[in-house]
Amino acid sequence: MTPFRAQPVSTGEKRVLRELAKAVAEIAARPEQEEKRRIWYAQNSLKPVRPPVFCLPEGSWVELLPEDALSCESEQARGVEWDLRQRVYAAEHFRDDWLCDAVYRVSPVVHQTGWGLCPEYVRSDSERGAYTWESPIKTRADLEKLQTPRVVVDWDATHEWLGFYQELLDDTLQVEIHGTLWWTLGLIDQWVLLRGLNQTFLDMRDDPELVHAGMRRLMEGTLVWLDSLESQGLLSLNNGNDLMASSNFGFTRELPAPGFDGHVRPIDLWGYAEAQAFALVSPAMHEEFVLQYQVPVLDRFGLNIYGCCEALHHKLDMLKRSVPRLRRVAISPWADKRISAEQLGPDYIYCWKPNPAELAAVDFSCERVRQDIRETIEITREHGCVLEVILQDTHTCNNQPWRFDEWTRIAMEEVMREWG
Repeated sequence: MTPFRAQPVSTGEKRVLRELAKAVAEIAARPEQEEKRRIWYAQNSLKPVRPPVFCLPEGSWVELLPEDALSCESEQARGVEWDLRQRVYAAEHFRDDWLCDAVYRVSPVVHQTGWGLCPEYVRSDSERGAYTWESPIKTRADLEKLQTPRVVVDWDATHEWLGFYQELLDDTLQVEIHGTLWWTLGLIDQWVLLRGLNQTFLDMRDDPELVHAGMRRLMEGTLVWLDSLESQGLLSLNNGNDLMASSNFGFTRELPAPGFDGHVRPIDLWGYAEAQAFALVSPAMHEEFVLQYQVPVLDRFGLNIYGCCEALHHKLDMLKRSVPRLRRVAISPWADKRISAEQLGPDYIYCWKPNPAELAAVDFSCERVRQDIRETIEITREHGCVLEVILQDTHTCNNQPWRFDEWTRIAMEEVMREWG
């Protein structure tokens, strides 16, 4: 059993957190939140609506809310404070379609065994610096060392943590158990960690059967792992204010699937896969070495999302043909906007990711930001696309937090100019 080890929280820390919780609850009660819900529900159902705009600072949060902006000292209290201050900051500064609700989620306490083999990382001394790794699969024989991943949940510890956070927030927010145990089910990222990126590219030419054997093993293990999550009650619906996948929200009335009786199955959820490691690999090799192994996993899910930072404009035919119940496709800064619009039309969500370098550059240009957004709106309107504007991968704003305020102001002006 996992011991319950919450650090003591002082009276002063509780006072800070409860005041922040009240601020979040007040923001969540504003009428504008219902309008945001309406927009996201329509968007995810491919219904006509103005494009939603979402700004996610990601790595830049440390510049918007530096360590000295936090008042609490204990580990758990600081984690809650960080979460709540982000919500308040976003509501006060961004004015986008990031919906604030009065819910605080607690992940279940689990132990995951992994695949039995782990890469050895070599990390930079620089803060948020790059890293490399030593991959453990050196020969075909090493494949035999891969194990099917297992998850063991500790419900006693989970409910103790639930009670801890409920008392900490004094029931101002609805505290609930809600865990997501993966970011992507794309498989290829795991394989290149186990085998190496350069070596994988060489293997596709020199030893293709090794790549197939590895990807098949990961696919089979992932399917067993999903079954285990379902049988233990570890799956949580993601059809509401759930930030998932490539910074998308789950609002939909198409999930859960028919037959839902309260026990969550993969078919009741959004699924997600990407293949960023294969950004420069041809569609044919992408399909042969990656997509054919992703499809059986994605087929377990009710609706699916594909893509992240990789350019997919030359692979959209393949994805539309192969990915079951595909609903949303990421159009990265490196994708051809017009080809993507022609391919997706009104039948899929055109999840456009503006170039985050605009936020990180030495000089921030409002004119460039506006021109880029306006061009995208015009192209996607021409082809009847279901556009959304998602700013992510923003790992620095050059220590000028006001850039996010300006970006969201411009983005909202442009979508309102077109849609009113």
